[in-house]
Amino acid sequence: MDRGRGRHRGTARREPILSGTTGRAAAIGGGPTARVLDETLGSVVTWIHPAIGAAPDGPLAGMRIGVKDNIDVAGVPTTCTSRFFADRIASAHADVVGRLLAAGAQITAKLNMAEFAVGVTSQNSAAGPVRNPWDPTRVPGGSSGGSGVAVAAGLVDASLGTDTGGSVRLPAAACGITGLRPTWGSISNAGVFPVSDAFDTVGPMARSVTEVARLFDVLRVAPAPSPAPTRRIGLPSVFITDDVDAAISDAVRAAARQLGELGYETIPVTVPGAARAQDIVYTLLYSDLAALHRNRVHSSPELFHPDTLARVSLGLSISDSERTAAIAGAAEFRRGLRALFTTVDAVLTPTMPVDVPRIAGGDDVIARSRRLGQFSYPWSLHDGPTLALPVGFHPRSGMPIGAQLTAAAHHELLLFEIGEDFQSTTDWHTRRPPLHITR
Repeated sequence: MDRGRGRHRGTARREPILSGTTGRAAAIGGGPTARVLDETLGSVVTWIHPAIGAAPDGPLAGMRIGVKDNIDVAGVPTTCTSRFFADRIASAHADVVGRLLAAGAQITAKLNMAEFAVGVTSQNSAAGPVRNPWDPTRVPGGSSGGSGVAVAAGLVDASLGTDTGGSVRLPAAACGITGLRPTWGSISNAGVFPVSDAFDTVGPMARSVTEVARLFDVLRVAPAPSPAPTRRIGLPSVFITDDVDAAISDAVRAAARQLGELGYETIPVTVPGAARAQDIVYTLLYSDLAALHRNRVHSSPELFHPDTLARVSLGLSISDSERTAAIAGAAEFRRGLRALFTTVDAVLTPTMPVDVPRIAGGDDVIARSRRLGQFSYPWSLHDGPTLALPVGFHPRSGMPIGAQLTAAAHHELLLFEIGEDFQSTTDWHTRRPPLHITR
């Protein structure tokens, strides 16, 4: 088996070399067209050729899937797009990869990402930038930027990302596709390089809710219950405020009206503690990051991308008392949500509060991270699932707009029902970006 592989130094793009090819490796199902397109997009770190898998039957038979480069595929590099891991080869499949292969899927690529899955713009020290197929001057979201781009551009049929603070949901929104942050613990993290054990999840990404549901059914480690829906969806005002781009607010309100026409009752709700949730997640997540990378920060800080280093270093000054207070705040927030989900099936919110920004933003990296993750981080504090799906396009930039549906723990099937109802009467998820290929 030939696997495309090169070496990263600085921010140069990796140039995989395979037998019978020149430059970047040939893509399964895409060939030279996919190769040329991805030279612009930078979504693939390693093409796997021939593909791993291709069982003749199974629920995912024939589906081409790419996995984020922090998820192990045996015999293939898992670099986390960091110079620290430039020569790291996985010795075994991650649990999620094994489940995909058993279901008949083909693993065709390892996908670009933010270094060590830290960040919302998919910056890294080893693989170079990922570019949005709707506008290559704009970010793809992160940290699973390559996973979102590869699906939107048609380089794969579906992908796996990981979501700690929004890393599946933000790329889904920025790239106009569908993604799931599942109930914490419902999908195995074995064989996935961590960010924070308390928040990490693997999440499927595809064009439609139906495809995401098929993937989740294969990936989940236990059956998901089918709760009886009340057909009530909560609309929390704290998520649509004056600091939210008006076009995004309008698109989410339009989605709520569409759900109303489908027979769902939309009601205003209060999410207890929502204003503090992002700070709580930041405290817990970044203290975990500091513990994980402390030796790397002290011994070889120059190997990090500067934006990654800035984010990782945030946790070095978090005190034990601050962490203890954040743990208490997290428990209080979750108690409030459990009460909320006795009155509504799901809560509808924007995924991002602003239009998809340009790569060359020039703003403070921490401020940008907080702003883009303003609405994703609070739901990371929840132990239940959040489904991200496209709900429109920005009237000025033409970029996708995403919304989030969140439910109680283990109620993924309820979210899929709502999402499939919505997508059966809208076509946002079927739109293709200017830079794409068709199978």
